[in-house]
Amino acid sequence: MKKKVMSLLLTAAMAVTMLAGCGNSDEGTADGNTAAAPEAAAEAEGTEAAASDESTDGYELALVIDVGTIDDKSFNQGSWEGIQRYAEENGIPCKYYKSAEATTDSFQETISLAIEGGAKTIVCPGFLFEEPIYNMQNQYPDVHFILVDGEPHDADYNYETADNTMPILYQEDEAGFLAGYAAVKDGYTKLGFMGGMALPAVIRYGYGFLAGANYAAEEMGISGVEVTYYYTGSFDATPEAQTMAASWYNAGTEVIFACGGSVGNSVMAAAEASNGKVIGVDVDQSSESATVITSAMKMLSNSVYDAVKSVYDGSFKGGETAVFNAANDGVGLPMETSQFTTFTQADYDAIFGQIVSGEITIDNDYEKEISDLTLPNITVTEVQ
Repeated sequence: MKKKVMSLLLTAAMAVTMLAGCGNSDEGTADGNTAAAPEAAAEAEGTEAAASDESTDGYELALVIDVGTIDDKSFNQGSWEGIQRYAEENGIPCKYYKSAEATTDSFQETISLAIEGGAKTIVCPGFLFEEPIYNMQNQYPDVHFILVDGEPHDADYNYETADNTMPILYQEDEAGFLAGYAAVKDGYTKLGFMGGMALPAVIRYGYGFLAGANYAAEEMGISGVEVTYYYTGSFDATPEAQTMAASWYNAGTEVIFACGGSVGNSVMAAAEASNGKVIGVDVDQSSESATVITSAMKMLSNSVYDAVKSVYDGSFKGGETAVFNAANDGVGLPMETSQFTTFTQADYDAIFGQIVSGEITIDNDYEKEISDLTLPNITVTEVQ
């Protein structure tokens, strides 16, 4: 069955961390009011005053998020860290704005609030901002918009990227490949992939994971590598997902690539109860559970930093989608925190280099069925 073509992954949330010259706003409203979290209110006021001394234009660099948190250990946090790093290095006032509701109108109101606050460059993480940025990019031609993990489109999915907008996408298949390859090289032969919704980004993660496992099995000359494969249909943590993951572990699955937002929480809970292992997604999730052996990462902080830098150094490529992959350090595994027993940094560097050089190519056609992929060295069982 062909998968419906949709835009990419999840957005996440936001945090109350601040660097010098950066502020925060936990709420955004149409009338332009902002309210800091109670525990950070005094610090936020002081930061705003300091920023005003530095710039008469207010917070010229802004992050606008959905209704999540800034410290979500995912898209919001990674994007904010990239903004903060550039702002601190260059003495630029920055601030994040959190939307009041998860609606297009609320997102647009929050973006307007950031612009009223002086924002000249606005970063929005996640596909939920595709339509709001589409609606606002021509309305504010002097503002630079950076859309993380999505591309602007209207309500009917007609895509258009204005010259003041830079969408950022990632090659999830390469990150998935590295995770699958490392798992098999480290001795795991009973693998699982539990994705959320069958969106292109999730599918690419999965197909890359299969390709990496297949490549490692061929390289090692081994047979018997098995992968159980399933999409839950949502990005929520549910009892059903936890029960299924537990059943996989009890049936012999050693490690599950949890690729679906909060689905990962369900898989980690099952792993903790079953002595199983987990591969995280998007960011380094090692702090989430002792069961996480590695994570297929998008280098969110690096890519946002580079995009913001391009605005200020004049190399901003508006109207074009920037793709981050292994070649520009846009994806990878967190080897410093990975819990491998035999897979080494040298092994990682070697396979990473083969991807960068083009020696390894990955079939990331998300419209294909798994049965159409060339995977002669592994057995894949799809759960319907």
